[in-house]
Order: sequence, then C-alpha cells, then structure tokens
Amino acid sequence: MDPFSAEGELLNLHNAFHQGQYQAAVEFDTSGLSPENALPARVLNLRAQIALGQYEDVIADIQGESEPDLAAVGALAEFKAGNESKAVKIAEKLATEEGENATVQVLAGTVLQAAGKSEEALSLLSQHQGNLEAVALIVQIHLEQHRLDLAVKEVAAARKWAQDSLLVNLAESWVGLRVGGEKYQQAFYVFEELAQAVSTTSSLSVISQAVAEIHLGRLEEAEAALQQALAKEPDNTEALANSIVLNVIAGKNADELISSLSNTAPDHPFLTDLQEKSAQFDAAAAKFSSKVR
Repeated sequence: MDPFSAEGELLNLHNAFHQGQYQAAVEFDTSGLSPENALPARVLNLRAQIALGQYEDVIADIQGESEPDLAAVGALAEFKAGNESKAVKIAEKLATEEGENATVQVLAGTVLQAAGKSEEALSLLSQHQGNLEAVALIVQIHLEQHRLDLAVKEVAAARKWAQDSLLVNLAESWVGLRVGGEKYQQAFYVFEELAQAVSTTSSLSVISQAVAEIHLGRLEEAEAALQQALAKEPDNTEALANSIVLNVIAGKNADELISSLSNTAPDHPFLTDLQEKSAQFDAAAAKFSSKVR
C-alpha cells in the first residue's frame, strides 16, 4: 500500500507538510508507524524543520547517516543554510547514483532547480514512477520557465491517475492562476478551503488564498488575508512580497514593506527581480533622456 494514499498511515503527516503546517509535521507522533514507514516519516519531519529555518539542526541530525534519502535532505539543508556549492555537489552525485530514489528526485531536484540547473532537475525528475511530489516540482519548474503548455499537460496527465490528491489539486491551482479567467475562481476555492478549515489552515494557505483574491481583483479581501498571515508571522517573506505587490496595485506606498523584506531576506527573488527591472528602466530612461537633449 502507498503510505501516502488515502488509506496509508503517512497521509496526515504528508498533508500537514504540504499544507504548510510545518510545526504540526515536526510534532507528528510517529511512534505507532510500521517499520517500513519510519524513514519516510523522518524525512518529512526533517523537511518540516528545514521549512521552519532549522537548517543547522537538520545538518547535525543527519551527520554520519548513509541513507540516500537523508543525504538528499542534507543537500537541501546545506543549500538553505547558504552552502550552495556543497549542496549542488551532493545533489549532482545523488542524481547520478540514486536517481530512481523518490526522495532524491524531489530534494536533489529542488536544489538543482534553485541553483539554476533546470534541465538537470527535469532530467532527474523525469525518472519518477508515480511520484506526485516530483510531478508538483515539474509543474513549478515549467511555470518558472513560462512553459504554461507543459505545466498544463503535466497536471492533466497526473489527474488521470492521482484523482483528488492534495498535491494534484494544488498543482492544478498553481496552473490555474497562470491560465486566468474562470481558473482564478477555481484556484481560490482550493486555497480558501485549506485556509479556512481549522484542521488545514496555515500561513501558506492563507497567502495562497490572498494571491487568488488579488487575481480576482478583490483587493480588500486579499489585504485582510495577508494581514492575518503577517500577524501570525511578521517575517514571512511570501506574505511581505505579496503585500508589496498588493500595495502597488492599490496605489499605496510599499516602501516600509520593501524595507522589511530587504531586512528579512535580502536575496529574495522578488527583490532581485525588482532591482533588475529598476536597472533596466534606468538604462532605458537614460537613452531616452540623451536623445531628448
């Protein structure tokens, strides 16, 4: 039996992680799990710790371990801790030697993608055999590459065999936010259901709901959701980044939010993109100005 299926004993832990309930995943009681699920449960627990920023604790925890799954966790922790070259080296070695391992596919693939090695990541992920996390990551990569056609195709294929899985619903919603039109509302329903239910709510789901609200033009509702996320986690970088976007759309000053994000995560992709766009604008303006003179 698939431990992550509706009948599997890791379903609740798996869903807690992917719903963004990281503390719940860390505290999940694994004492009653069957021996064959001990390692997958530990991996999810460690990944939740990484999501909470506990990189060094995870690195120390797996020191001396030989399991490829744990080595993949280590690569992700090293990357998040700022040791990119070491993380990529581990990820590439695992991709070569343990490419059929589902955990390696997802975590080494994550590291490779984050390091700008998209084709290597996709090559590794393409080896999956019914691994929904691999599917979700492939969809994210295609969206980042602006290949909406490939992302749509990937989700449609997964829907045929995964049916109503949480990860498929999430991936379909990410794609829906890029497709637009009536898909905005469909994505909103998925995120709203997760955000509003006590058993599934998290800052991640609330922020996702807010993003859908922005696309639907419901700016006041989006602002309320983002303020809710920031009240719980003032340094949540995704809440800050999306609040900046919201303020710009609403014609409000975003300087304080930009400053907060810069202090919290100076290398955040939003800030990097903003700096690049500003530089491009300045260069274009300078050319125009010289012609006017």
